Amino acid sequence: MSYFEDFAPGQSARSRSLAVSQDDIVAFASRYDAQDFHVDPEAAKTSFVGRLIGSGWHSCALLMRLMAEDFLLDAASMGAPGIDEVKWLRPLLPGDSVCARRTVLESKASRSRPEMGLVRFRLELLNQRDEPILEQTNWIMFGRKGSGIGKHPAGPWLDHTPIYECPAVESPLEAPTEPPGPPRFFEELSIGDSHELGSFVFTPGEIVAFARSFDPQPFHMDEAAARNSSFGRLAASGWHTAAVWMACMVQHRRRQLAIAPERPARLGPSPGFRNLRWTKPVFAGDRITYRSKVVDKRESASRPQWGLFFHRNSGTNQYGEEVFSFDGCVFVERKPA
Repeated sequence: MSYFEDFAPGQSARSRSLAVSQDDIVAFASRYDAQDFHVDPEAAKTSFVGRLIGSGWHSCALLMRLMAEDFLLDAASMGAPGIDEVKWLRPLLPGDSVCARRTVLESKASRSRPEMGLVRFRLELLNQRDEPILEQTNWIMFGRKGSGIGKHPAGPWLDHTPIYECPAVESPLEAPTEPPGPPRFFEELSIGDSHELGSFVFTPGEIVAFARSFDPQPFHMDEAAARNSSFGRLAASGWHTAAVWMACMVQHRRRQLAIAPERPARLGPSPGFRNLRWTKPVFAGDRITYRSKVVDKRESASRPQWGLFFHRNSGTNQYGEEVFSFDGCVFVERKPA
């Protein structure tokens, strides 16, 4: 059993390895990130990346699963307030065998809550050649020794393998009533452009289904365990909240393509994101509405036919409270000469 005091700067450890198949990649992306280069091997050949690759959000979810197995379920963990930064360094490929490496960067006691402390980690998802697929830095909250915060309750939390099995759709994505504008090339994007992407109701069934595969902590999987946690009721995994943002973004993109008058601008992958914040829990029954706003753009030095645009993204619940936000960027095609 690990407490806040057990994590010293410089400590490092690795998890077990996990094989990832093409079927795994397509199953996750079909639900949350159904872009051609994640779901269609043939169409992926003509994409920015030239072959089928896993969604970046899938790699984040796999890292979460391996960290839960490796130490979080045997620690007085109390969740994470957000993610400082994720860098997607290499694609997740069919046939990869991935493991997680964690390194403690620093720790600090909470001044407002003496029963807990915070530990900052560098977390990496490595492939079979020890090459980093992603690098993530974030704080995790842990109970202190003698605080009364202890091990998670016993239960079948790890009985499911990290292969996403989509449940019968209980709550489909809902598109906004206002139609989107057509897809824009890099030169046509304007700073300040803002779009509502869609909304989604987080049902208990879908919360549990995602958590079983990728974030098997009791407060995401069991009503009774959640009532005795700091959440007080069943809450969605933060990575589930983020994955649904991506699903809404893909839906928004498809609506744009449906009204494109001519060949639309293509999108490429994202190199990563910063400042992801889970500011409030997403509870069973909450409806989250997602939005995205262009905040900056710049030309790509390495790929002159492409540019990068930067966007601030958010999710708001039915009470108007922001529950989720992050700063992202993505490649977008430049207008042909």
